[in-house]
Amino acid sequence: MARIPESQRVRDALENAVVEGRYRPGERLDPARLEQEFGCSRTPVREALQALERSGLVQIRPKQGTYVTELSVSELAERFEVMAELEGMAARLSARRIERESLAQLEQALEECERHALAGDADGYYYANASFHGVVYDSSGNEYLRRQVHELKRALQPYRRLQLRVPDRMRRSLAEHRDIAGAIARGDAESAENAARDHVLVQVKEFSQLVRTWRHVTRPAHSAG
Repeated sequence: MARIPESQRVRDALENAVVEGRYRPGERLDPARLEQEFGCSRTPVREALQALERSGLVQIRPKQGTYVTELSVSELAERFEVMAELEGMAARLSARRIERESLAQLEQALEECERHALAGDADGYYYANASFHGVVYDSSGNEYLRRQVHELKRALQPYRRLQLRVPDRMRRSLAEHRDIAGAIARGDAESAENAARDHVLVQVKEFSQLVRTWRHVTRPAHSAG
């Protein structure tokens, strides 16, 4: 089995840390501390941070340092609006093109979402949610759309993960998933598109609640002061 390059190992670990909320939006990343944390030299850390900047997860500010990307309310709303249109398009095409095997995968992902929602497991729900949407993207039959939506989804990952901690959000998200899956299964392209678009746009409406949620999340122990 091929050995994973150090820079890739560090990048993967940092991506996970950002997505899991261990490094929060706006937090400064200290390269020296990362070297100690991952037991590597400066070069892999620098290469990993440069790769994360290209993906939009961090911002490297000259003479200031590297920070986890923090979007303003208006910037976040703009990205979610674009995401909503892409999600709607994917659902519309999926309703026209999805095959039986993919429908079964969609139902399986929906069952996983329900299981985690009932357990109150926000992180488990997030991964099941990602699988659900992944099936929709893949079954759209449009590779360019699939790549674009995945790229934007990556930039929004920390925000989409944290919004699941808003009270009652998982239950409502699950109901929205059922509407999307039902429309796709019926081949109702218009309803699938509207349901998928609304599913994303509701997250913009709840952003003020999301900010309040962040303030109650315990800051990581390794947060920079």
